Amino acid sequence: MSHLTLSENHISTPDYHSDIGQKLVSVVIPCYNQGKFLQETVPSVLNSTYKPLEIIIVNDGSTDDSLEIIKEIAKKNTGVYYINQSNKGPSEARNVGIEFANGEYILPLDGDDKIHPEYISRAVEVISSDANIKVVYCQAEKFGRKSGKWNLQNFSHQALATENMIFVSALFHKSDWEAVGGFDVAMEEGWEDWEFWISMLKDGGKAVQLPITGFYYRIHSASRRKSFCSEAKKQAITYLNKKHGDFFWKYINGPLRVKRSVSKYYNRMAHLFFL
Repeated sequence: MSHLTLSENHISTPDYHSDIGQKLVSVVIPCYNQGKFLQETVPSVLNSTYKPLEIIIVNDGSTDDSLEIIKEIAKKNTGVYYINQSNKGPSEARNVGIEFANGEYILPLDGDDKIHPEYISRAVEVISSDANIKVVYCQAEKFGRKSGKWNLQNFSHQALATENMIFVSALFHKSDWEAVGGFDVAMEEGWEDWEFWISMLKDGGKAVQLPITGFYYRIHSASRRKSFCSEAKKQAITYLNKKHGDFFWKYINGPLRVKRSVSKYYNRMAHLFFL
C-alpha cells in the first residue's frame, strides 16, 4: 500500500508484476463524500480480467469519513493507491490522479459507479489494434434510484458536435491526455467529459463503442448530471463555442446551440454572436 499525499509531496511508484505483452492500465477514481460507494466501485475494478492494473483514488477534500474508508481499502488491496487533497472539483481531481498514474492507458471512474470484469480487457484489445483509435467506451446501464439501459448514440464527429455520447469512464492513452492539457478545470459545473473528448478527437482519431454493457452509472435522487441547471448549460455552451468554435462550424455549420428546453432567445443570440 502506498500513500500519495499532495500535502506531503510524496509520490510512490506502484509495485506490480506486468504480464508479458500487457501494458499497465491506471483506473483513476475521484472521490468526494462517496466513501460508502467505494466498497462497490473498487471491487468492480479489482475483479477485472485484465492485468496489470493499478487504482488511484483521489480524495477530493471529502467532509465525511471517505478518507478513512479509502485508507482501509488501500491497506487491504495491493495495487490500490490514494491521494489526499483539498477540494478542487472532479476535473482537477482526475488530472491529479492521471498525472501520478504509471499506466499507458487511463480509465477514469467516478467513486459511485461500477464496471464489468470484461470491460478493460475488451477495451485494451480494441485500442491497441489501431493507432487511429483514441477512445474506447461501451454500452451502459443505470442503477440506483433509476435503472435501465442508458441509450447512447454511436460515435461520429458530427454527432459529438451536437451532444456527448461518451461517458467519462472510457479508456484512452495517457499521452493523449497530456497532449490536450487534461480535463479543463474551467468546466466547473459539468460537461467536462464532453469538452475533453472534443479536445482529443477534434483534429482526428476515432472513438469505438464496444458492443457490451461494461459500465454501470449510479443514479442518485439529485445527481450532478441531473442538477446541471439551464443557466449553467448556457455558460458552458458559450465557453465551448469560444474554445472549439472551429469544430462546431466544421461539423454542424455553426455554433453549438442550447436545446429547445432552454430559451429560443439564447439560440438566436448565440448564432448572431458567433457569426
